[in-house]
Amino acid sequence: MLGAGFGGLEIAATLSERIGDRLDLTLIDQTESFYFGYSKLDVMFGRRTAHSVKYSYDRIHKPGVRFRQETITSIDPVARKVSTQTGTYAADVLVVALGADYDISATPGLSEAGHEFYSFEGAERVRDALLAFQEGQIVVGVCSFPFKCPPAPSETALLLHEYLVRRGVRKNCQISLVVPFELPIPPSYGTSKALLTSFKAKNISYVPEMMVGAIDASRRVAELDDGRELPFDLFLGIPEHCVPKVVEQSGLVFDEWIPVDPQSMLTKYPGVYAIGDVANAGVPKSGHFAAREARCAAESIVASFEGREFTAPFDGKGSCFVEFGDGKVARADVDFFSKSYATGVHYEASSSIAEEKNVLEEQSKSRWFGNPIL
Repeated sequence: MLGAGFGGLEIAATLSERIGDRLDLTLIDQTESFYFGYSKLDVMFGRRTAHSVKYSYDRIHKPGVRFRQETITSIDPVARKVSTQTGTYAADVLVVALGADYDISATPGLSEAGHEFYSFEGAERVRDALLAFQEGQIVVGVCSFPFKCPPAPSETALLLHEYLVRRGVRKNCQISLVVPFELPIPPSYGTSKALLTSFKAKNISYVPEMMVGAIDASRRVAELDDGRELPFDLFLGIPEHCVPKVVEQSGLVFDEWIPVDPQSMLTKYPGVYAIGDVANAGVPKSGHFAAREARCAAESIVASFEGREFTAPFDGKGSCFVEFGDGKVARADVDFFSKSYATGVHYEASSSIAEEKNVLEEQSKSRWFGNPIL
């Protein structure tokens, strides 16, 4: 099992529950700890410390599962062999869940004059930059598509507003949001309408159907795809996403991502699965979808292990929590497979959904790590 994010942890937990001591699963990740992607916003806006949102993989206690903190150096999908800096592993079943990396250099000027906040280190740097920010224009801009967690840019703009209000400097600041969609959350008109209403009420400029192609560091302007320019004093960018280099070199990739059977998550190689952000499964790149894909892949693996037909295909459904600020969170339940177009149901932002999000985090940690998180 390559990668210990949402998908990797969920598939390990599911297989452990279904197969137990008969399972021999090695979970490999180059990092020492896990964090929920949305916790980067908590750190960025000073709501939680970096230490408090990270959970060491040493705490994993699941029957049949062992964790190895190693860096993967090669993947052979034909032989189902994986090499790391310390050794080689051969597998009957190989699951690739290494997520998406960021290519900062793909957007000229981003590293020189802007900030990305999708990596944990980037979020920490933005936190420090915000502490000193008193006035000026802030641009939150998407630089490429697809990108992880489609609601995140909208959440960032709203939480920026809340943060600046709390510091008493909002009246001195302008916030602009640049996204490649007509609506902030295209599958859910209700959630999009609520976001647009909130943007208007909080004086956030919404720039739809556009991406930031480059940053002019000398003039401090964001250059949009249609030639327009947005001046900024602080630029927060969602960088171009790509597969990790080791995945790119594996032969698994076609058209930038790993193609999979959207029902089972199987790749074109027998016994090799891909789940989560690294895969092209026809759904957004988000933690909730990665976990649902993982459960589907696990069921396929168990069916093969038990010599029976696989009958639990991925249904393309998932949920996204959306932060609106002021302690309120909305939820969009979306469905990508039932119809020829994606649909979504909106649940209005409330403190009760915020608590639902917190409860789900605690339940997930307990399920994935197999012991209470203290």
